[in-house]
Amino acid sequence: MEELTELKQQLAQQRPDGWDKLPDIPLYMDQVVSYLSRQMISIGDGDALTSAMINNYIKDGLLERANGKKYGQEHLAYLTAITALKQVMSVREMKVLTTVGREMRSPDRQYAYFCSYLDQAMADAAAHIDEDTSDHDLPKLVLDLAMRSYANGLACHQALAILAQRTGHEDLLKKKK
Repeated sequence: MEELTELKQQLAQQRPDGWDKLPDIPLYMDQVVSYLSRQMISIGDGDALTSAMINNYIKDGLLERANGKKYGQEHLAYLTAITALKQVMSVREMKVLTTVGREMRSPDRQYAYFCSYLDQAMADAAAHIDEDTSDHDLPKLVLDLAMRSYANGLACHQALAILAQRTGHEDLLKKKK
């Protein structure tokens, strides 16, 4: 099936730029949004990052404020990670992960970890797609991928709660009143 072949190739080959390939000159907001639209595999417009979203991430403390009106490599690295993580985590959950990451590693090392885990996850997803799947078996493929996402999501949320508790950041998971 041609569409599955294309999807499998995207999952197997497309990756965001590594730290050393991120622009090393500061970018304005519109340049950031344009750059990030090319950083990740996207399917449809619904998962695109907008300037309003970036401003909200800053307000929520997930992302540092711009230097003046310009965003640097660290901003781009975090925003690349946020673009992927927002598909499966809330802002509060991402804040726990990034806060602990900041305490443990430099931004370039955090980003290297992110890219490494993303690479493995994309390769695993590609491996589960049989491009010769018939129309009759397509529902089975969809269900298989959905149930893997569900199980991984359950494990992720529980492991994140454990991480927050053990690092003293459980307050970040609580809703503000």
